[in-house]
Amino acid sequence: MLKLSAGVLAIACVVIAGAAVAAEVRLSPADGTEKLVETLIMAEEGDTILLGPGRWNIADGLVLDADGVTIRGAGAEETVLSFKGQTGSGEGLLVTSDGVVLEDFAVEDTKGDGIKSKGSDRITFRNLRVEWTNGPDEKNGAYGVYPVSSTNVLIEGVTVRGASDAGIYVGQSQDIIVRNNLAEYNVAGIEIENCYRADVYGNMARHNTGGILIFDLPNLPQQGGHDIRVFDNDSVDNDTPNFAPEGNIVGSVPMGTGIMVMANRNVHIFGNRLSGNGTVHVIVAAYPNDYEDENYMFVPRGVYVHDNTYGEGGDAPDGEMGELIAERTGTPVPDIVWDGVTRIPEWLTWVSAENRIYVKEEEGTTFANAKMISHMILPWETKADRDIANYEGSLPEPQPVKLPQDAEG
Repeated sequence: MLKLSAGVLAIACVVIAGAAVAAEVRLSPADGTEKLVETLIMAEEGDTILLGPGRWNIADGLVLDADGVTIRGAGAEETVLSFKGQTGSGEGLLVTSDGVVLEDFAVEDTKGDGIKSKGSDRITFRNLRVEWTNGPDEKNGAYGVYPVSSTNVLIEGVTVRGASDAGIYVGQSQDIIVRNNLAEYNVAGIEIENCYRADVYGNMARHNTGGILIFDLPNLPQQGGHDIRVFDNDSVDNDTPNFAPEGNIVGSVPMGTGIMVMANRNVHIFGNRLSGNGTVHVIVAAYPNDYEDENYMFVPRGVYVHDNTYGEGGDAPDGEMGELIAERTGTPVPDIVWDGVTRIPEWLTWVSAENRIYVKEEEGTTFANAKMISHMILPWETKADRDIANYEGSLPEPQPVKLPQDAEG
């Protein structure tokens, strides 16, 4: 006869108890908003909350802080959480827990951000729609899908429209995949800011002010963004006038920017398709504003742009930045522009190989180093460097990002 020790029995009881706690809860708009709020508050680890088709009209933001919860709707066009009557200014849904999956529903017309995770590990945003239905407007919320200070972030199959800062924004996070999404009619379609290790691929960024932005900014808890791959994306027809509220850093992004790298390190831009961007297809630039942060590196380090496809563009430079670029390069603006800003010691001597800007594109691709530092110091004798051959070379590609969510799937 099989005998179990007390220890084994105790473990078995814990496992059984844990399995019993997990629940599947089905809700419909007929159950009312209060029931939805209560369900999120009372959620236990491992629960699945199924939201049926229909429209919820929600006045206050929702919060989920239980680990391992899945919220699943009937589809991004079928299950809609509408915050049009929201009384506060916060996000629509805030997640502060780990192992959460959000999929197959829509969030509309939030006063603040659409869906935000903060301090989450293994957070998945899948087949969602976040939209401000009135179209581009500076009064819209800043971010559509917004993981910050999170790890193991997966964003896939998401559509975002109308964000007054960035449709898909990942900030101060680590190990990120952003794939197969649609971002349109936002200021920035997709923005990766102050992040470590991110893969951005298979996305469509169109009709934004700027398509895909890779930024690193000062005075933030996590700095020194690095190891970013941006590949196999379409960044096209980004022709929406900038509608960011005054003071936002993305307010300086000119309409018609395809891909922009600002002050980030080890960024690889390859295999993308760019066309119809009126200011510039790809720009690599330093942080342009004054700052007080001794640890901040304001110039890009180690950027490799290669094997992309370029269509028409650069024929309508926009805004202060666009005018400055055009002044240095002429119009149409070249396909790829580097502002040429380095630290003064490097301007006087040399830049180490791993920190240089490299470009390898098909013959006929146009390029310019605007040589902004030289122009400021010696304006009467400085011309842009248009010889793409001067930037030959390559950098070791970062390893692909691997997430536990993919292994579990």
